[in-house]
Amino acid sequence: MNATAAALLPVPLATPAQEVPITVVGILLWGVLPYVVLALVIGGSIWRYKYDQFGWTTRSSQLYESRMLRIASPLFHFGILAVLAGHVMGLIIPQSWMTAAGVGENLYHLMALTIGTIAGVCTLAGIVMLIYRRRTTGPVFMATTRNDKVMYVMLVGAILAGLATTVISVFDPTVPNYRETVSPWFRSIWILQPDVAAMTAAGPSFKVHALVAMVLFAIWPFTRLVHAFTAPLHYFFRPYIVYRSRDGRTPGSVPTRRGWDPIGTPDRDRPGGRASRRSGGRTPARSGSRPADRR
Repeated sequence: MNATAAALLPVPLATPAQEVPITVVGILLWGVLPYVVLALVIGGSIWRYKYDQFGWTTRSSQLYESRMLRIASPLFHFGILAVLAGHVMGLIIPQSWMTAAGVGENLYHLMALTIGTIAGVCTLAGIVMLIYRRRTTGPVFMATTRNDKVMYVMLVGAILAGLATTVISVFDPTVPNYRETVSPWFRSIWILQPDVAAMTAAGPSFKVHALVAMVLFAIWPFTRLVHAFTAPLHYFFRPYIVYRSRDGRTPGSVPTRRGWDPIGTPDRDRPGGRASRRSGGRTPARSGSRPADRR
């Protein structure tokens, strides 16, 4: 095992993971299912990008209704970004590294309770408003597919399960510390050594949250959530678009033409034009031309 893999693995502790027996169901759920989900995410995204590029979109409904969307969409998206940052801190960064950085157990749980709860409530409020808007706005509801309904159910389920695990982990001292169970299992997946025993010892709420999250990621490439993989980050770095440029000439350098001055347009010269009607239907002779012979 290399140094990187050793750093990602948990520090040996006397956790309940060493006392819980491993079953076939546990191996299938925590040792096999994660890789099936990864295969679906990678393979499904490649298939979707190759065969359904026109469907790789959020199918925006802003034209149908924008007042509620203007509030609900930022609330959901900024909330989910904060939730993602909390998951990175809790699942990817080992507990020993956080302790070495000065973030002890009490401070970490206080941050998880306050910041995590606020982010989760904002995310939940945002998606509830989006669902209410989609259900009560006729054109938006008509554009809703069964795929969208399944996606919303899984999103709400994952958010509710996450809020429940946050509250339970703080107020129930009998629940095993998820940074000693769920976090080591999550990191072990990426080094192809799934720690099934660690996840088996986790609390029931964490197992439900993990299963709902895996189902959500399994259907991710086949829903409108796929647009998250192609977020338009280049918008922050693209140059300004010239919409209207200022005239480079100095004001006053060119005399302003009077509005009643005649302009030699083809309309004045062709038969039936204003100049032709004024001359009685005769086209005025141009300078330098000979009048036609009349015989």
